[in-house]
Amino acid sequence: MLTPVPGKPHTSLARVLDDLGDTLLESIAGGRSARRRLGGVVIHDPLDASEFPAQAVVLGVGVHEPGDVVRLLRDLGHKGAAALVVRSPFIPTAEVRRAADMSGVALLGLTRGASWAQVAAMLRTLLVEGDVGDVSPQTLGGMPSGDLFALANAVAALLDAPVTIEDRSSRVLAFSGRQDEADQSRVETILGRQVPERFTRGLERDGIFERIYRDQDPVYVPPLRDESMTIPRVALAVRAGDEILGSIWAAVPGPLSEERTQALIDAGKVVALHMLRLRAGADVERRLRADLVSTALEGGTGAPEAIARLGLQGQPAIVLALGLFGGPEGDPAGDPFAEDDLRRVADRQRIADALAMHLSAVQARSAVALLGDVAYGIVPMPGNGADFEERSVRVAATFLERTGHRVAAAIGIGPPALDGTGLSRSRDGADRALRVLLTNPGARRVTTAEDVHVDALMLDLADLATSRGDVATGPIARLLAYDDRHQSRLVHTLWCWLDAFGDVAAASAAAYVHPNTFRYRLRRLAEVGGINLDDPGERFAAMLQLRLLPPAVRRPTGE
Repeated sequence: MLTPVPGKPHTSLARVLDDLGDTLLESIAGGRSARRRLGGVVIHDPLDASEFPAQAVVLGVGVHEPGDVVRLLRDLGHKGAAALVVRSPFIPTAEVRRAADMSGVALLGLTRGASWAQVAAMLRTLLVEGDVGDVSPQTLGGMPSGDLFALANAVAALLDAPVTIEDRSSRVLAFSGRQDEADQSRVETILGRQVPERFTRGLERDGIFERIYRDQDPVYVPPLRDESMTIPRVALAVRAGDEILGSIWAAVPGPLSEERTQALIDAGKVVALHMLRLRAGADVERRLRADLVSTALEGGTGAPEAIARLGLQGQPAIVLALGLFGGPEGDPAGDPFAEDDLRRVADRQRIADALAMHLSAVQARSAVALLGDVAYGIVPMPGNGADFEERSVRVAATFLERTGHRVAAAIGIGPPALDGTGLSRSRDGADRALRVLLTNPGARRVTTAEDVHVDALMLDLADLATSRGDVATGPIARLLAYDDRHQSRLVHTLWCWLDAFGDVAAASAAAYVHPNTFRYRLRRLAEVGGINLDDPGERFAAMLQLRLLPPAVRRPTGE
């Protein structure tokens, strides 16, 4: 067993997966409390019954049979572990998925080729990560701190070859000049800022990544069997202690000389310092900005100072609230410690970062932060106030069109805030609009608080009824009881009829039955429910109660 390492704040399972996936770790099944601080790293030993800290990451060395994984997940759930790591490839059975869900322990897979010692060292590094050293923030190794592009050009000059600096997921962080001297695969990589998947698969298949992670020296990579990668590569892992931060890739005509090999090794140490400084600075800046945005939106005594520091003082603005479909119904913000899929946590951060980039291009002073499960954007709105909401809808819709449907998201838009004091009200409106979108998924992905005011009021009324323990009464209660006893669909029939304003042809089409069958059901529900469908008051009462029912009750599937 490894000595447990006290977890550092903000070192969560979500961050571990974001930092170490997709090259080293992948999410297989289950997992909850994705944002809680991790408590340590433990290697599973079936002969050792020692206690280990809560929220530990357990390395299941040699555990691969589904039955063994199920038993271990259940045991770790009782001990309060956060995750179990097994060797990939591992195909989870239904029983494994149930065990992961019931225990609350995330099941992760360690990529083939990576060593257990390596992932243990990286996890320990993440848990105890602190200051990156006493290096001056202005320059590192003679280069401007964090300027990876200048560093890439410097390395390219040393090697006399075009260079890319990439992270663990083969995303391009920086590249040098002279890329026209490389091949078509490098062109694709630069344009997409990501190594194409077919190349990473080929490198994994040939064991290249395994060699890069294992060896301290540069690795020579001959051309792949893909005709677009015709020039060899030399790759070096960028390390900070035991942790792999990324890699340097040079397109070369052949193996490097001894002098250039040593130059690349030395350059890798400087690149590591720059990457650590960038990561530390980005983490601090993101947390600071999130605190400022949160304070500004809360509208308390600290709001004026936060608004001033964000550069939003004295100008109108609108708040956008972005959330993902598929969360807890009617609760877009959610509990930060509630059950959640690790991939969804990473998706939220990525789409929040994308929203920040999009809004900064539209309005440079925009401020974006991910608070809980919702990404909030404060967008300054200079100019004519008459078209504030129209412009904000256009900005939000354009963003969602560009991101596509890989991550299903929706954006609620609050009312205009003419100054900083109105941001809290605008945030409340954006939350209400977003909740309507997430509770009633459909074609609409963007809306304003004004457009869904009545829908939001109905959700508030449903909350009130639930909190008081109110249940359906009168005709609706009788129809629900009848449907439950006879497996009939009288409630659905009434919903369709009311929704169609009494048009039997339209209502029967919505219910997927013949008009004559629908008329029979309509007469039947009037008899069973004791409702006079000609009375406007009874119709309104029925419509109101139906709107307060869960959608699955009033709109059953299988018609």
